[in-house]
Amino acid sequence: MPEIRLSEVSSETVHGTCVAIGSRAVLIEGRSGEGKSDLALRLIDRGAALVADGQVICQRQEGALIACAPTHLAGRIEVRGLGIIEMPNVERVPVELLIVILDAPPRFPEDPRTRRIAGVNVPVLALAALEPSAPIKVELALKQAAR
Repeated sequence: MPEIRLSEVSSETVHGTCVAIGSRAVLIEGRSGEGKSDLALRLIDRGAALVADGQVICQRQEGALIACAPTHLAGRIEVRGLGIIEMPNVERVPVELLIVILDAPPRFPEDPRTRRIAGVNVPVLALAALEPSAPIKVELALKQAAR
C-alpha cells in the first residue's frame, strides 16, 4: 500500500514581531516582555519598516516565506509605556531571518541553525534583544543570510 503523505503547512501564524529591512523581512520571536517590539522600534529608527507586531502571518509562496500582518493588527505596534501606536507598515515581505530572543545567547554560535516555518527553512540567530548592539547585529546577520 502506498504511503499517504500530507502536504506541508503552507501558512502559519507566529507570535512575534516582523520588520522589513530593505526588501527582506526579519521575524523576531520571544516570550512576552522580552523586547520584541523594543528591538523592532530600534530597527525602525535605523530605517526598517514595520510589517507586523504581536502576530505575524507567514505563508509559503513559490518556495519563499512571506510575512504579513493580520488585518486587525496592521499598522499598529505596542510601545511599552505608551500603548498601541499607529505606524506605517509594509504588507508582504519575504522572511530571510528569524531572531530568537534569549537572555544569554551563546557567545559563538554553533553550526548554522534553521527553523521550518510553513514549510520553509529560515536561518535562526539567537540574540539578547535589549543589548544596545542588537539592531546592528540583526542587520549584520541579515547581510550574512543573503550570501
